[in-house]
Order: sequence, then structure tokens, then C-alpha cells
Amino acid sequence: MNHYEDRLHKANEIISRGRDMGLGQLATEDTQLYGREVKLKGKDYINFSSCSYFGLEMDPRLKASSIDAIDRYGTQFSSSRAYISLGLYTELEKSMEEIFGQPIILAPTVSLGHVSNIPILVKENDAVILDEQMHTSVSTATGLLTARKITVEMVRHSRMDKLEERIIELSKTHKRIWYMLDGVYSIYGDLAPVKELYALLEKYNNLHLYVDDSHGMSWAGKYGRGYFLSQAPYFHDRLYLVSGMAKCFGSAGGILVYPNVEIRNLVRNCGTTMIFSGPMQPAVLGACIASARIHLSRELEVKQKQLQDKIRFFNQTAKLYELPLIGESNSPINFIGVGSPNVGYNIVKRMMEAGFFLNLSVYPSVSEKHTGLRMPITLHHTMEDIDLLLKTISIELKKALVEEAYSMKEIFKAFKLPYDEKLGISKTGAAVEREIDS
Repeated sequence: MNHYEDRLHKANEIISRGRDMGLGQLATEDTQLYGREVKLKGKDYINFSSCSYFGLEMDPRLKASSIDAIDRYGTQFSSSRAYISLGLYTELEKSMEEIFGQPIILAPTVSLGHVSNIPILVKENDAVILDEQMHTSVSTATGLLTARKITVEMVRHSRMDKLEERIIELSKTHKRIWYMLDGVYSIYGDLAPVKELYALLEKYNNLHLYVDDSHGMSWAGKYGRGYFLSQAPYFHDRLYLVSGMAKCFGSAGGILVYPNVEIRNLVRNCGTTMIFSGPMQPAVLGACIASARIHLSRELEVKQKQLQDKIRFFNQTAKLYELPLIGESNSPINFIGVGSPNVGYNIVKRMMEAGFFLNLSVYPSVSEKHTGLRMPITLHHTMEDIDLLLKTISIELKKALVEEAYSMKEIFKAFKLPYDEKLGISKTGAAVEREIDS
């Protein structure tokens, strides 16, 4: 069995185990959803698995706009955008250009946006450096570059020193260097080092940034334009940003943001998924337009503050219960390390028995020793929900560790966190918090 087949077999085995234990690949049984809970196998669970951070998927304005679009335009406008687009696209694109302050293209999904973007933007004598925790949708799209024999390599996560070393080395044989990264990383919720990246842009004129900020959309930045731009001093002429509307924005679709109109037009004219893929459905466009109106109003600032209050409460409470919180930040994504997959399965099963549904991050999304509980926070959650969740984890994790012959010390060691041998807890906390400017 070769390396690829070995990894495939391993991933299939681990995912199948979670499915067979009733921890994944489930379907809701609710006749109607309200956002906070889901019904699975006849039981209601508080849902800590949603990435709809503002809970806008339940907003009556988005629902009404979606229904109105169906009533007026049907369930689909089935034509390639290379020929004709539904007029709703024009309205939404105008709003998105106001939100981002730059030329944009709408894509049916973020993944399809990457497939159009990356092969057009990256030239024959370029080199691509991927952050090792870059979202899979980007690494999949860069696979299209290998047929053109374009150099694609990986660098350690958020290590600016290692990145600079590769920029210097690759610049000897390549014209332009692309660093591709997330604005907010989808597993740990940690944040891109924007100020350091801008310093590298100023230092190396051949460096280009390609940023997927889908998880940063809405909850940060002016008009909700995202975490990355909330930290950037200006929109750099060598910055290419991609964001998404399937998470905090409350609908679906991708947003491709460009430094100038000429490059936008090139991708719009020549990107494969701009020509050959189907369009966004009228219902989706309608919901997106309603969400964009909220983003362009003063209401957005209220929602951003409400979410930040819950995120701070989560971080403070996790420390209170001495839980190994990994990658702590002001993002809505939270990750509590458990180290071993066996401990992970054990604790998730226990949490379901206690009435909580959350995600287990296990191989292949993380390495085996970096297994953990991934819990996004949304405006559907109450402070009481968050407190009870973390209190229950602190109780049940101890039991799971005993049953699986694992220890808190081993968890901290797996994630390279400081640990006090005498007290049996972290000495300084799991990570450094980065504040954001909303």
C-alpha cells in the first residue's frame, strides 16, 4: 500500500468509527429549526457545531427575501453567467463592492471561486507557498497548477521566519512568490499575523498574498468585511482576498476581491467556473441581498459586540475550568485539545449523553495526537449554554481520561503547552490572544 492509499485507508477507518458510534454523518429530525437546538435520534441537543456565527440563517428578513426571489424568479435561473445573469446579481455585486471597497466577483461557492481564481492569477514562473493549515479548498485548487509544473510547497503554520527564508530562496529561480493562507483558521480559530505579512509585502516586491477569510467574514471589520481587512492598514495592490457567505453571513456563495478592475475582469472572463459552472440560485441571491443590507447598517456593530461578549465569556470560562483551550483568539471558533482519538470519541459520546452536540476534530483534519473538540459560538447560544457546556466538559473529560488511560499532562504535551507539574494545570494559558478592531 502506497503512502496515499495508507492515508486514505486510515481516514476512512477513523471517520467510519465515528459514524458507527453515532457521532458523525447524522441528519436532523426537526420539523422546524430555530437555531439553538437540533433533534438527533429522537433527542434534542444544544448545537455547538454551527458556523453561522450571527444566526442570520433564521433571520425573518433573509427568509422573506429568499421566498420573494423564488416567487418572482423561480427556483433556478439555469444559464451560464458567460451569457446572462439574473438581475439580482447586479444588486448583490453593488452591495458587496460597497462592503469591501474593491472590485469583486460572486461565485456559487468559495471552492469554485478558488478554482477560477488560482489558475488565472498564478503564472508559469511563479512559486506558491501554502500555510500548512490553509483550508483544503485552496490546496485542492493549487493541484491544478501541478500540470503546468508550477512550484507548490508548504511552510509551517504562521511561521513568518520560515516563510521569509522560502521567499528569499525561491526568488532566486522564480519571478513572483505567492503565500496562500487563511485569515481565520478553521480548526483552532487562530488568526493570521496581518501586520507581519504587510511588513513582508513592503520588504519583498515580488510577494503576493492570497487570503481565504471565509471564517472572518461579518463578525469583524467595517461592514463585516472580515478579520484580515480589519487588521490591514489598506488594501494592498498585491493582495487577493476570498471570503464566503455560507457562515456568519447567513446564506451561501463566495466573494472574490481584487486590487483592480483589470484583474477582476480577467478572472471573470477566463475563470473556468465562471464559464462552465451553474449560477447562484434566486433564493440564495435573495437571502444574500437581505444580509448585505444588514451589514451596511448600524445593526451590524450591535451584532459584532454581542458576539464578542460571548467569545470573551467562553475564553474566560474555559480558563476558569482549567481546560486546554488551543489557539485562543477573538474569533468565534474554539478548540479544546484532548490529544488522543480514543479520548475524543469518549468525551463526545459523553457530551451527547449530556445533551450537547459538538464537532470532534480528528484525523485527517488534524494529526492524531492533536485531536480535539471544535465548538463555534453563535448568537443562538446563551451565556448559560456556554457555561454549562464548559462545566460539563471539565467533568466528563476527567472521566474520559481515566477510562482511556490518558492524562491532562499528555494533552498539554501534545499541544506543546506549558504545564505545572505540581498543580497539574497550565501555567500561562493555552495561547496568546490577538485583539481585533471591529
